[in-house]
Amino acid sequence: MLAWHQKKEDVVGLKAPKREKRVRKETRSQPPVEAPYVAPKPKLTRSAPDKIVEIFDGMTLRDLSKRSGATINALQSILADLGERVESEFDSITIDLAELVGMELGVNIRRMHTGEGTVEPRPAVVTVMGHVDHGKTSLLDSLRQTSVAAKEAGGITQHIGAFVVEMQSGASLTFLDTPGHAAFSAMRARGAAVTDIVVLVVAADDGVMPQTLEAMSHAKVANVPIVVAINKCDKSGADPERVRIQLGSEGLLLEDMGGDVQVVEISALSKLGLDKLEEALLLQAEIMDLKARTDGPAQAFVVEARVDRGRGPLATTIVKSGTLVSGQYIVVGSEWGRIRSLRDTAGKVTESAKPAMPVEIEGLRGLPMAGDDVVVVDSEERARMLSQGRKKKQEKDRLRKIDENMTEEAEIGEETPERVEMPIIVKADVQGSVQAVTDALRSLNSPQVFVNVVHVGVGPISEHDIDLAQACRACIVGFNIRDPPSAITLGATQANIKILLHKVIYHLLEEMGRLIVEKAPGTAETQISGEAEVLNIFELKGRSKSKGPDIKIAGCRITDGRFSRTGTMRLLRSGDVVFEGPCSSLKREKQDADTLDKGTDCGLVIEDCDEYQVGDTIQCLEQVIRKPKFISTQSGAVRIEC
Repeated sequence: MLAWHQKKEDVVGLKAPKREKRVRKETRSQPPVEAPYVAPKPKLTRSAPDKIVEIFDGMTLRDLSKRSGATINALQSILADLGERVESEFDSITIDLAELVGMELGVNIRRMHTGEGTVEPRPAVVTVMGHVDHGKTSLLDSLRQTSVAAKEAGGITQHIGAFVVEMQSGASLTFLDTPGHAAFSAMRARGAAVTDIVVLVVAADDGVMPQTLEAMSHAKVANVPIVVAINKCDKSGADPERVRIQLGSEGLLLEDMGGDVQVVEISALSKLGLDKLEEALLLQAEIMDLKARTDGPAQAFVVEARVDRGRGPLATTIVKSGTLVSGQYIVVGSEWGRIRSLRDTAGKVTESAKPAMPVEIEGLRGLPMAGDDVVVVDSEERARMLSQGRKKKQEKDRLRKIDENMTEEAEIGEETPERVEMPIIVKADVQGSVQAVTDALRSLNSPQVFVNVVHVGVGPISEHDIDLAQACRACIVGFNIRDPPSAITLGATQANIKILLHKVIYHLLEEMGRLIVEKAPGTAETQISGEAEVLNIFELKGRSKSKGPDIKIAGCRITDGRFSRTGTMRLLRSGDVVFEGPCSSLKREKQDADTLDKGTDCGLVIEDCDEYQVGDTIQCLEQVIRKPKFISTQSGAVRIEC
């Protein structure tokens, strides 16, 4: 039986499995982590920040997807976040929604406005350009019979003014007076961007100057026709023919030379030839057949912006197309507001503005930048959303530029020496002047001094500016603003803060140039302060150990400059350097001397040098600190030369 049981257990498959002991598992001290389900977001294709996407009113999601490179699902997700639901890719969206979506994608937006609607003839927008002091404001003064030139500091126009001039024939022209100084080239470029005709004023006694050529290039880039007005023809030294030849040599095809550019000889002061200039402008406008859409939302550009103490931010705009109506919600650049009132160039309140009509907008929440476009929106909510989106986009672009600049500075930082920083706060009367003064100050940057504009603003100097200047040790530059109150002036004096107030850009740049030169550390240079000829050699032998070893003394006569005991001496023989070292002794008639002038005989000992020969030349080298130079050219351009 035992053998049978043993045999039975040996049969494969009949062996019973062994029972293992049951081990109790340890209880977990922490509950299991519950991960909630997150639905995958639609993939957002981020476009390059430099890419420009053109948008228009009524475009479909499919059009926006093709232009921006984002998927349809991504666009629908962004629209859902904005509170808009678009089911199909063929549904149209407004131009405001398209801009909001584009800013969320991180691309640059360009609005394309439609030309559909009632098209009517409009007046021409004429910009007067030319070199400084060639008579631009005097010409406009004669045309509109008002004295603006007398109010300008030094007879130089500091910011753009827009005026409507009624001609004797009954037609009207909108004139823009642009500054002529080199620092205001950006303002001149903005004037060319909104103009139809450019009047190029050239003085008959001065000829073509650098800013004349600059004005010609602005007009050519903007593809704007030019009418040349040769001013000051009644002066004794006037030579209009020389001006014609100079303009022709610069590539301007005048009518006298078979071209299409009209030339009129005028005198702004004596009002000579103004009727011919009016005829030329009206003829040019008639040839261009200027028309614009008068119905629908307006498209306008900011010419100038300023802050008024009682009325707040004000923006001078020129309507390009459509009609701007008081009470509309608008977005100007990154600022928004509701039009409280519209004023024409005479200061009268008007309800609406037609194309080519300059008006002053009141009711903005902030101060826009000169050159910004004016966008009319449907509601306050949409205006606020567009403003916030544009501000975020500007901040992203600003931070991206800062990162790029920091990367470049880190790459070249090891090669270039450290620069001294000069922080500056800029305050001016209007926004365009702020930009122009800031650009002019930044042009004074040099390898030794970094001009850092820490804050800019429109309006008078306030206590906040003094506190900020004290925190960052900046100086305050005020351009064309009134003098600050005595309390602010006293606070600035106690805090040792410099306040520079000027009304003419020349004087401002000259004083800032002097300050920059003073603050610059300068560069150390080795300069030859004097030369001497070796006439005889004396040896001192048998000296005691306490006085040192034997030495050789070079008997010299100083032939040029002066010698200093603290300088370094260079021994030359036949033009070659034999030895160079410090001066250990300089004597005249057995008396120690610190400095000796030309024509003096002296005894000279160069440390560790005993290779003198009669006829050798000894040079005295001194370390000097050379400061940079402030250079102002005749054309008005300034720079710091190191």
